Amino acid sequence: MTILPWFLFILLILSLLFLDLGVFHKEDKVISAKEALLWTGFWVIIALIFNVFIYYAYSRNWLGIGLNESALKSGKDAALKFFTGYIIEKSLSLDNIFVIAMIFSYFKVEGKYQHRVLFWGILGALILRGAMILAGTALIQTFSWMIYVFGGFLILTAGKMLFSGDEEIDPEKNILIKVARKIFPVSPNFEGEKFFTVLADGRKAITPMFLVLLIVESTDVLFAVDSIPAIFAVTTDPFIVFTSNVFAILGLRSLYFALAAMIGMFHYLKISLVFVLAYVGVKMILSHHYPIPTSLSLGIIAAALIAGVAASLLFKQKDAVPDAEN
Repeated sequence: MTILPWFLFILLILSLLFLDLGVFHKEDKVISAKEALLWTGFWVIIALIFNVFIYYAYSRNWLGIGLNESALKSGKDAALKFFTGYIIEKSLSLDNIFVIAMIFSYFKVEGKYQHRVLFWGILGALILRGAMILAGTALIQTFSWMIYVFGGFLILTAGKMLFSGDEEIDPEKNILIKVARKIFPVSPNFEGEKFFTVLADGRKAITPMFLVLLIVESTDVLFAVDSIPAIFAVTTDPFIVFTSNVFAILGLRSLYFALAAMIGMFHYLKISLVFVLAYVGVKMILSHHYPIPTSLSLGIIAAALIAGVAASLLFKQKDAVPDAEN
């Protein structure tokens, strides 16, 4: 594959982000749940349209896609793996939404400025995840046994997630915040959407909004350490890995505004995510000897997520009966 498909894809993503912030969200305002759901649907549709492109690009080798040695050779297989990877990344991002909500709450970030923070946070995440995906792909292609390392890591992460409580985060313990406070003076108050300001004594300083951005970026890196190895269980084709990952996090901002207020309702979704991580880890370990079909994996992952949501809603309904009687 030539560099052209990568260049065109990045150009497409940057254009979509420019339209999002530079045109449709040019003015700072609180994003309503209705608008957030519409935007969530928009990003999902864009991802599905791109998946159609993946099908034909790999079937007909458009722009040289699918010709390199590590690429998938079937358009149907490529489209299925893209969609499976997209679902995995999307589901694992739900935990990220909860953490972002706690960060905004801790720093008391006004609702009308949250979208802008998430925009720049996700733009940075695209760069960092891209680097991590390229590094991970190179490791797996150079050392085939790394697939077992990634698989074991995911299983350990699933176990840690299962037995960890709902711990409150303390942003002040974040290493980036400590370093930033030592290097730059920090203004005492927010100054709208600004990340930088000038103090009364003429010194340049960062605002609390910049600290929020740093924490959002660093937490995304931590989540990427879990989610990126998970998608390698589906495919090691770097173009599929990168594009499915990017489309999953592109809709994270709108998904946040749609779900942040009610994410706590889905009590059993955490168990579903634990299962997904553990299953994907096992799939990676078995991949060289007993490969599990991608279509079967997609069904298992979808069933686990649906079961978690359904159990959460049923549990809530059972709790609601005594309240109604009182």
